Amino acid sequence: MANEGKGSLFRIKGSKYLLYLPVCVTYDSMFPFKCDKSMHVKVSFKHSGDMLVIEKWSEPESPKV
Repeated sequence: MANEGKGSLFRIKGSKYLLYLPVCVTYDSMFPFKCDKSMHVKVSFKHSGDMLVIEKWSEPESPKV
């Protein structure tokens, strides 16, 4: 399988963007996201570089009283 590939980022309908990931990357057994339809993710970047970080989104736990 492949742990890297050429993807695309493009703008759709106003202020929305779509990130395309190649299927060869997503089918790799080491790919960190396993989902059937869609899932929420956290996207971040640092101003000093050109790296985009995508993480699984998890709601913060509310404190137990």
